[in-house]
Amino acid sequence: MDSSKQEQKDRITITDVAEALGISKTTVSRAISGKGRIGAETRARVLDYIEKHNYKPSVIAKGLAQSKSYNICWAMPSDYSVGNLPFFQKCLMGIIEMGMLMDYDVLISMISPDDISQLERIVENHKVDGVIIGRTLVKDRTTEYLKGKKIPFVAIGSSEDTDVVQIDHDHRGACKELTSIVLSRGAGNVALIGGNKNYVVTQNRYKGFVDAMNEAGKVIDNNKVYFDIDGAVMCERAVDEALKQNVECILCMDDGICCNVINILKKKKIQVPGDIRVASFYDSDLFKYYQPSITSLKFDPRQLGMVACKTLIDSIEGNKVDACTRLGYELLLRESTK
Repeated sequence: MDSSKQEQKDRITITDVAEALGISKTTVSRAISGKGRIGAETRARVLDYIEKHNYKPSVIAKGLAQSKSYNICWAMPSDYSVGNLPFFQKCLMGIIEMGMLMDYDVLISMISPDDISQLERIVENHKVDGVIIGRTLVKDRTTEYLKGKKIPFVAIGSSEDTDVVQIDHDHRGACKELTSIVLSRGAGNVALIGGNKNYVVTQNRYKGFVDAMNEAGKVIDNNKVYFDIDGAVMCERAVDEALKQNVECILCMDDGICCNVINILKKKKIQVPGDIRVASFYDSDLFKYYQPSITSLKFDPRQLGMVACKTLIDSIEGNKVDACTRLGYELLLRESTK
């Protein structure tokens, strides 16, 4: 007999405890959960017995006793790009690892700015005790829904709503530092290419860029700032416009945009960093095989997932949590900005 089968055979149940002590299963359940009317002496007898016999209540029984499911939901954006997928996968791994340590399982729901029906079904059927939102939006339907349902939730990302518990990296500070270094190295004429303006992370990265420009006494030329760039065609148009304005450096708000920029410059036989410098506000495995190596900002999405999961479970279990947590970053200065 293997060890798992032997363990199942040896495991005692709530019925075994009740029969051994000559009390009802309800009394045993009350003693374990700490809820309901039960004498101190009886509760002590039950707890002493289960400790001596290594009784471990099943998650289902434990959940019924405490009106909990011991499940949490990872609400992942369905409109992710191929380049975004590794970030969300690493976040999920961190959530699962921390959830396992704290005896919680993870359900996955896909959400979009216009459709949160799958999440609504999970919440309204009481399948989870709390939710982790994978991305925050400027106009965020998901956070408004969860606030209305009064279910514990945390957001991976930032929010101006002080009622939202948020876990994020310091994107603003990181992007300010990278931009400041590029400017200090003599690239005063810069272009910025970014994605969806409705993503809060896009707004925070832009604020970091603005902070650095203001600190350096540079005037921001909006004709060299490009938002809502989606795909290679739109990216090439932005690069063409930037080149016409003789920019010395192109700052890319994420890794996908940066890869497109590098490929476009190669096609045009424009040398990096000889003719123009390039940097990314997000580092990823996409850069592994690029030459020259890309100056970028490195964040840890697995740690982000772990911290978000622990914060959510602490909130579910009634522990005090910080309203806002900012994690650090690493600045990787490489060949593309020399």
